[in-house]
Amino acid sequence: MANQYPGLSRLVGVFLCLLPICLRYVSGSAFVGFNYGTQLSVAPLAEQVVNLLKIQQITHLRLYDANSSMLRALAGTGIQVVVTVPNNQLLSIGQSNSAAFNWVKNNVIAYIPNTNITGICVGTEVFTAYPNAAPVLVNAMNAVHSALVASQLDSQIKVSTSHSTGIIFDSFPPSQAFFNKSLDTVLEPMLNFLSKTSSYFMLNVYTYDIYQANRGTILLDYALLNPLTSSQIVVDSNTLLQYTNLFDAVLDSAFFAMARLNYTNISVVVAETGWPSKGDTSDTDATADNAATYNSNLIKHIMNTTGTPKFPRTAVNTFILELFNEDARIGSTTIKNYGLFNSSNLMPVYLLPLTGSGPLLANDTTNQLYCVSKPGIDDDELQIALDWVCGPGQADCTSIQPGKLCYEPDTIEAHASYAFNSYFQKNRNYLDSCNFNGVATITTTNPSYGGCIYSARNTSLAINSSTTFANSSFAGNGSSSSAAISNKSNLTYLYVLVTFVSCILVISVTPKF
Repeated sequence: MANQYPGLSRLVGVFLCLLPICLRYVSGSAFVGFNYGTQLSVAPLAEQVVNLLKIQQITHLRLYDANSSMLRALAGTGIQVVVTVPNNQLLSIGQSNSAAFNWVKNNVIAYIPNTNITGICVGTEVFTAYPNAAPVLVNAMNAVHSALVASQLDSQIKVSTSHSTGIIFDSFPPSQAFFNKSLDTVLEPMLNFLSKTSSYFMLNVYTYDIYQANRGTILLDYALLNPLTSSQIVVDSNTLLQYTNLFDAVLDSAFFAMARLNYTNISVVVAETGWPSKGDTSDTDATADNAATYNSNLIKHIMNTTGTPKFPRTAVNTFILELFNEDARIGSTTIKNYGLFNSSNLMPVYLLPLTGSGPLLANDTTNQLYCVSKPGIDDDELQIALDWVCGPGQADCTSIQPGKLCYEPDTIEAHASYAFNSYFQKNRNYLDSCNFNGVATITTTNPSYGGCIYSARNTSLAINSSTTFANSSFAGNGSSSSAAISNKSNLTYLYVLVTFVSCILVISVTPKF
């Protein structure tokens, strides 16, 4: 039966969509984002990367530069972006306010407000990777911040810089930790800057490297955030705080190190952390299983706002290293294999089972893809898409006919899901063949039930350089399936026009209450 109050249904739908977001901010929950490195032998288009982010419901992204193609592609998505001033530009920015203003103008202001830039990382591990620029680091941060103030963007965009754990000495037990004293002349004014601007201390936590350097001392389960027995829990003898994983111990060492310099009000954002899925012969624990375990446990740990033993129930926002395997990166095999996805086909590197992660990667990252109805979509909208898919779309809808295996439950949402998936599988699993004007979504959770089996493929998603991701016609296909769409597009537009006119006629004769 048609909904007599479609406006109310849409309003309720909007409310239900916004409710998780409201609750998230009320509860102060942490986020998990991803780093996007671009040292790739095969690089996907920026639009394809953004589409992947949306499919996986990734809401936070950190760039190692201010790539214009990515910033343009991110416009209108709401995805929160941290851009980075590369190390090789620090000297000029740190020595010239005009250079800093021009950088902000060209790489931030040019994309605001369409692109949701929320942070600027001024340099990466400067003290250890680019020490020549260390003396001007705080000047560079101040100059960038001043440019934001001049543009009234300082409340929206925070300025910080990322650090290696190598600057923290005597890190266990955490309560004994302190910063390399030779850096105090820079660190103290930097911490003062972070405190005054309500910014955060960015720390790169390479748990695998710490574990690898201390094999035989650190348990693998402790490094992977796996459950421990009571005898395996590590106790800080000074504070009696109990540590069940290495990640928390590293974070607390940073908190204690800052406290030694009398800074206790600065939060920590983990700028990079992860686990490699592959390594050299000596990297026996760099495996896909361990990478999946670490990232799954970490995401649950962060999203539950577990906090650390020193600061329990405190949000620790974290960026995972990384979105793609950077196979062209110079260095060891491990550093090239931190990615969750392959850049050549946008498919997962390994299975990542997740529980307790909220909407982030809620579909897990498997290699079987399905297309189903989005929850909360109005039945009228689903019906229009369903009619198109089973008509001009030429999907196989036999199984949702009365008496067939997928007829029950007899709901528009269930029938639409089956039909959408049928069309999606038939069109070679192109990412953009699951859209239908925004009423469908890709999932890796098998929606099959009883004798109703949804087909799926273990094949790579096709990448087509000319694919467009705008909502055009129902499926949204670009030239990736041009032969099929060229024969259907005129029918599609005609069908939409006829449907629209029919709706107008129905409305015109419907009694108003």
